[in-house]
Amino acid sequence: MSVPAFTVDGMDLRLPEMRGPRRWLAAAAAVVVLAGAGTWTAAASDDAPAVHREDRTLDTGGARIDTSYFTAGAGRRPAVLLAHGFGGSKNDVRTQAEDLARDGYAVLTWSARGFGRSTGPIGLNDPKGEVADVSRLIDWLAKRPEVQLDTSGDPRVGVAGPSYGGAVSLLAAGYDQRVDAIAPQITYWNLADALFPNGVFKKLWAGMFINSGGGCERFDKQLCEMYERVAETGTPDAEARALLQERSPSAVGDRIKVPTLIMQGQTDSLFPLGQADAMAKAIRANGAPVDVDWIAGGHDGGDMEVDRVYARVDAWFDRYLKDDKNADTGPAFRITRTGGVDSTDGEAQLRGASGDRYPGLESGLHSVPLTGREQTFDNPAGAGPPAVSSLPGLGGAAGGLSLSSLGVGVSLDFPGQFARFESAPLRSDLRITGSPTATVHIASTSDDAVLFAKVYDVGPDGRQQVLPSQLVAPVRVEGSGAKGGKDVTLTLPAVDHEVQKGHRLRLVLASTDLAYASPVKTATYTASLKSDLKVPTAPGVATAAAPLPAWVWWLPIAGAVAALALLLTGRRRTATPPPDPDLADVPLQITDLSKRYANSADRYAVRDLSFRVEKGQVLGLLGPNGAGKTTTLRMLMGLIRPDGGEIRVFGHAIRPGAPVLSRVGAFVEGAGFLPHLSGRENLELYWQATGRPAEDAHMDEALEIAGLGDALQRAVRTYSQGMRQRLAIAQAMLGLPDLLILDEPTNGLDPPQIREMREVMIRYAAAGRTVIVSSHLLAEVEQTCTHLVVMDRGKLVQAGRVDEIVGSGETLLVGTAQPLDDPLVEKIAALPGVGSAVRADGGLLVRLEGASTPQLLAELLRLEVPVESVGPHRRLEDAFLTLIGGTA
Repeated sequence: MSVPAFTVDGMDLRLPEMRGPRRWLAAAAAVVVLAGAGTWTAAASDDAPAVHREDRTLDTGGARIDTSYFTAGAGRRPAVLLAHGFGGSKNDVRTQAEDLARDGYAVLTWSARGFGRSTGPIGLNDPKGEVADVSRLIDWLAKRPEVQLDTSGDPRVGVAGPSYGGAVSLLAAGYDQRVDAIAPQITYWNLADALFPNGVFKKLWAGMFINSGGGCERFDKQLCEMYERVAETGTPDAEARALLQERSPSAVGDRIKVPTLIMQGQTDSLFPLGQADAMAKAIRANGAPVDVDWIAGGHDGGDMEVDRVYARVDAWFDRYLKDDKNADTGPAFRITRTGGVDSTDGEAQLRGASGDRYPGLESGLHSVPLTGREQTFDNPAGAGPPAVSSLPGLGGAAGGLSLSSLGVGVSLDFPGQFARFESAPLRSDLRITGSPTATVHIASTSDDAVLFAKVYDVGPDGRQQVLPSQLVAPVRVEGSGAKGGKDVTLTLPAVDHEVQKGHRLRLVLASTDLAYASPVKTATYTASLKSDLKVPTAPGVATAAAPLPAWVWWLPIAGAVAALALLLTGRRRTATPPPDPDLADVPLQITDLSKRYANSADRYAVRDLSFRVEKGQVLGLLGPNGAGKTTTLRMLMGLIRPDGGEIRVFGHAIRPGAPVLSRVGAFVEGAGFLPHLSGRENLELYWQATGRPAEDAHMDEALEIAGLGDALQRAVRTYSQGMRQRLAIAQAMLGLPDLLILDEPTNGLDPPQIREMREVMIRYAAAGRTVIVSSHLLAEVEQTCTHLVVMDRGKLVQAGRVDEIVGSGETLLVGTAQPLDDPLVEKIAALPGVGSAVRADGGLLVRLEGASTPQLLAELLRLEVPVESVGPHRRLEDAFLTLIGGTA
């Protein structure tokens, strides 16, 4: 996921006036530049109408902005600007751009200053930089014959994007009245409040911004100076706050008057739900339609609900750009709630809750009495060791869901460094939706106190505690060192969390936190209660009832229909294609395989795929995300039916439950084991469940290949991740299947474990069996696999031996004395007989389609390319990027 940004820039912080002659000159310049040497290319898509992409560069004077323009079909249509997250580029939003183009929009994407191929210092949405760039892009859209206009020079346009891109959509709406609708996602309203909450420096996230941006030197000078100053002192000053506030959407909040869809993350310690709350209140006060959606994921991980987010953004623009009054934009307020984990696939079970109005963060307050004496605790010297509440950017890394929602967390408070106050066991379930509050009295031996407030959900035994969404509320209590101390009302982080009957709520005030800067001098704090804990419950929000399983409805009907069909047809059965004797010794042959996306007649996950695998091969299945690899494997294992084409394993056509599948072993990441049983006991139990004779398991042979040794006798809960992976491989090998399918078998392994897994696969195939492995680790694939199948966007790109693909004379590595600029690379790619040209370390990868090496060399010298060497490339990574056009 892309990391968003914080903003500081420029000497003159005022937005330049974009009116009169200066604005028209800027618009004219943008049109001239974008009308330059661009080329139309058909985007790789199987959908109708075809999506066309045009890549061009906008010269803004202070930067060169790399853009892509997507259209499909004919006629005028509204336009959409899609922005990317911090640290990313325009390529991150290409899929959404193509989908919107197919839905009847003209879509323009771009890489922000300092990212992708765009130049210029990173200004963090500087009104005179990144925000002005958006206005120039709108100027260009107004000149396009495909774009619908409201008036001359004013296109019908919406802006959307996540994080950094979400903020620029808000800023664009505030600074340019031509913007008609926006859909910001997981973003900020006031960057100063986000990075300096209640006067406390969010040091880890700020450092991640600088690093993900390429280092301080890549940022505007004033921004870099501000960061270094605050990072050294650990305390944000007034100048830093003012600088960030002037770059924030809140600075122009009274000017944002367009329909706004706000989608904010619940698992987000960077831009928490309070940012969305302030955003919604301000924009609604301007009279604009506003819907709010709290998604499951966020900057700390979790399920980003990409498909649902895209669909809701599309519907929002249908309603407010196409004026489609029948477009279903969803409820005024929606929350995604996690209901546990599906035991069949390990995926989080998500359900929606909604209300007909946005309740804010303080509706339906419920008082929960707390008890606890006055307590004294310390701020340690150097602020260490620090308490742990969240791991910025990593909170949802395990399993892709919010661990705290499942009763798992990483929170840690050190004795003597916190005070706690606790409720009695709850008499009934309590759903917290919003920001709890409590008033406490704080006294300190220092002038100010820095505290980190959090509310835990504590289990009946008093020991197990969960910190909802791993969020804390930092607060600087100024004047707490005065005689008598100071009362302070704490506003806890906004969450949506259910506390079960019998559990307790525990308010903790810690003196340190890993993610924030704390005073380095020792101090003693004293805390006492002044009020109950006030918990918001959002009574107008209701969780959707879990739907009955589909079979409850269709099974009786299907049974009746089947019985009638049997009566009418004399129990005729659909014929399964007979085995092909010519393929009896061929482990796998796929012919013209196709699978459409659900509920789509013309959108394909896999399209016309054909390849063959022989005995003894270790075949690597490669492709970028969305290439169709997992869909292909699921069809191969009989889990889903193809819409066209055929899969044959040893000559037998694959159908769900086909007998030939007993010759196939499969491991799809995340195999489950009973932790209290040993590795051997888990395997024996699994094999018993298949109903096959014990002697057919070939247990010892599978275990010898997996190389688990004495660990087989230990409980699985003591296994390392590498040992669990090898046990899962051994489970897939039981019965010594002739065809073994492994999907990402090295996930979560360290280098030594990866090497061991590589040897396991090689040993297995050495006995004449066949292995198919899908992996994103190209270096490992190159060392492990004998053959490759490369897919992109559901189609076969190339198949063959690894050494042939890697060492193919058709792809050359051209070493150059210096990096080549974009126009020169584009000229090389357009040469006769050249299929593609993409940058690589030290030069250029050129794929030949008809031209010879001497012809290429002559053309390069004619173009004055500083050639140092020419030869075939030898890395799979280079070959892979060349085959898919460098867009992975």
